[in-house]
Amino acid sequence: MSKIARTLCAVSAFALVAGAGVSPAFAATPAATSQEMPLYKDAKAPVEARVDDLLARMTLEEKIAQITTVWENKVGIFDENLQLDLARLRAKYPQGLGHFTRPSDAKGAVSPRVAKGRNPAETVALVNALQKWALTETRLGIPILFHEEGLHGHTGVGSTSFPMSMAMASSWDPALVRDVNKVIGREIAARGVSLVLSPVVDIAREPRWGRIEETFGEDPYLVGEMGVAAVEGLQGSGHQRQLAPGKVFATLKHLTGHGQPESGTNVGPAPISERELRENFFPPFEQVVKRTGIEAVMASYNEIDGVPSHANKWLLGDVLRGEWGFKGAVVSDYSAVDQLMSIHHITDSLEGAAMRALDAGVDADLPEGLSYASLGKLVREGKVAEAQVDKAVRRMLELKFRAGLFEHPYADAAYATKITNNDEARALARTAAQRAITLLKNDGMLPLKPEGKIALIGPSIAVARLGGYYGQPAHPVSILEGVKAKVGTKAEILFAQGVKITEDDDWWADSVTKSDPAANRKLIAEAVEVAKKADRIVLTLGDTEQSSREGWANNHLGDRPSLDLVGEQQELFDALKALGKPIAVMLINGRPASAVKVSEQANAILEGWYLGEQTGHAIADVLFGDVNPGGHLAVTIPRSVGQLPMFYNAKPSARRGYLFDTTAPLYPFGYGLSYTSFALSAPRLSANTIGVAGKVQVAVDITNTGQRAGDDVVQLYIRDKVSSVTRPVKELKGFERVTLKPGETRKVTFTVGPEALQMWDGSMHRVVEPGEFEIMTGDNSVDLKSATLTVAP
Repeated sequence: MSKIARTLCAVSAFALVAGAGVSPAFAATPAATSQEMPLYKDAKAPVEARVDDLLARMTLEEKIAQITTVWENKVGIFDENLQLDLARLRAKYPQGLGHFTRPSDAKGAVSPRVAKGRNPAETVALVNALQKWALTETRLGIPILFHEEGLHGHTGVGSTSFPMSMAMASSWDPALVRDVNKVIGREIAARGVSLVLSPVVDIAREPRWGRIEETFGEDPYLVGEMGVAAVEGLQGSGHQRQLAPGKVFATLKHLTGHGQPESGTNVGPAPISERELRENFFPPFEQVVKRTGIEAVMASYNEIDGVPSHANKWLLGDVLRGEWGFKGAVVSDYSAVDQLMSIHHITDSLEGAAMRALDAGVDADLPEGLSYASLGKLVREGKVAEAQVDKAVRRMLELKFRAGLFEHPYADAAYATKITNNDEARALARTAAQRAITLLKNDGMLPLKPEGKIALIGPSIAVARLGGYYGQPAHPVSILEGVKAKVGTKAEILFAQGVKITEDDDWWADSVTKSDPAANRKLIAEAVEVAKKADRIVLTLGDTEQSSREGWANNHLGDRPSLDLVGEQQELFDALKALGKPIAVMLINGRPASAVKVSEQANAILEGWYLGEQTGHAIADVLFGDVNPGGHLAVTIPRSVGQLPMFYNAKPSARRGYLFDTTAPLYPFGYGLSYTSFALSAPRLSANTIGVAGKVQVAVDITNTGQRAGDDVVQLYIRDKVSSVTRPVKELKGFERVTLKPGETRKVTFTVGPEALQMWDGSMHRVVEPGEFEIMTGDNSVDLKSATLTVAP
């Protein structure tokens, strides 16, 4: 029997017992065997009292262990087969181990192509072995808190890969986002992990930024609704702070301004005023904090007005904890505390970085704890008060108590294997991808009939691109596979790659090299020959996981100064278009593409972003009309980088005009077409006048005027016509995705009250100013009908 198998067998015995809610005998610590059980071990005692009791028993070194963690250094506690070596563990962490980063990966920040991660059973074996050591061999028996990434699926071996956040936002379906995150949370929790670093609720106003794909788009209201839904899916609805079985604590990130960095480069300064923060960047975070039981918030890498977020007492203290009432833990972004020294230069040492971050309210130093490891020394030297350390330790211990780790620390390997990427999860991944796909143009070419010869061409035809922070699903489906499965023998499917975008597509690899133009032109010539035999062409264009991604270091870049198609993709389109055959373009990309010529000349265009493991099946469903696309854009697509910044909710003085070009986007926020057609009425108000504290009902009739069932998104926008400070030309304040049969009409009703009408006045007070408001409705941010609402004093 292999060492791994022996470990799994040994673990399974106590995992099953623990899964049944009975603590294994060896879970008792020496302290627990005394006649009087410590209060912190009493599951019936209030969490606050348990924390008080435990904190009073801890040494300074044990406290520091609770607010630091281990990631790449975990190889120091593994043997040559990357299995846990208890002797090394005991020697390296005599004070216990408070926090452990990504137990499902093999050895830290390396590509799974270099070192494949652990499957569910192997992860459970590691987690359970670590917990057994923590509970039975450390002085106080404090369990370990584990965290994982789960932006659009757990980033582990075998886990379900869902569409990327930007694609999910394109569904305009919070209930779907909630359901997807339930599955993500369940698959992570089953591995014995209690904390997930998701969701991202940065608003994204900078498409050059490689991380735009990780966001829910540019609008604070839409992002807030999606963020609330994601958190409810991960950890449950309401303000209940105790973690239920099958749930994980969410981590709200990144507070804040991360989505509009200077020059579009990751970690760049965010030159954003307080008004801009309060009107646009704060609202999604505030909504999640006030409407859910969110237990963790991650500070952002960037600086605002010269103060890095990890040292910003106003941001993390006055606003987050003071104004919004956040009670949970603030965790650092990876190495961000260290970067107070290495990048921001507001201190000249890791010790100084630890002092600044702790003072600002950062409770845990992820992923290695390099800076916070110095806090013991700083306390002994009198430079940091132990009470400050206690405050951070308290919040991290509360997470453990609220997660139930002291009572149920172990996971069940058999259960984790059973529920990971099961039939239900795969079906949901397919549904999510279907609902995310957005039709941008169609002259009648789509849907395709499964007949004749169809050429599938492009760099993303034969691979399912998952996007950044990807997992390792067992069976990702390419477009080629999905289309072949769909049409069977009804049509002849031809394939050519057409071009390569980058030489590699490994998101983790530092170096990125564009593919050789000469080699690409040979591929283009081959594709043309294939396309000549076809009746119709489906062409993919866009990105790889390398050409748009998080640029986390100077040697690992991911942002771009252009929104044009990378490499020879435009040449490929031009060559195929010259054949005179109908051509449908499927965009698979991480950022908006300023593909103006493609937009003008293609017969049909679908935007998919990254659609997850069921990419091929979902796209085939849409291409051949089994699913009618109903997604709408969550971000504006500019015509060129010269238009930036480009977002729909601009101020009235913006966008006066350009010489020789337009200020209009290529595609506006909220835009999306269908294989059917819809007609929307003008909005009807239940009252023409309300008071500043009043509410009004806004009704809109939507009719499917086409020949097939389909989805549309009814959107509500508001404009304050005259205000004491400038206000946007329109702001999204409501939406609903509806499904209608041919000829069916439905009334959609929104409630507009003070929260939708309020603003920050000149003294930075949140008020509703009397006056006239334009109430606008439509199915995108441009084609709107309106009514006037008067707000009386």
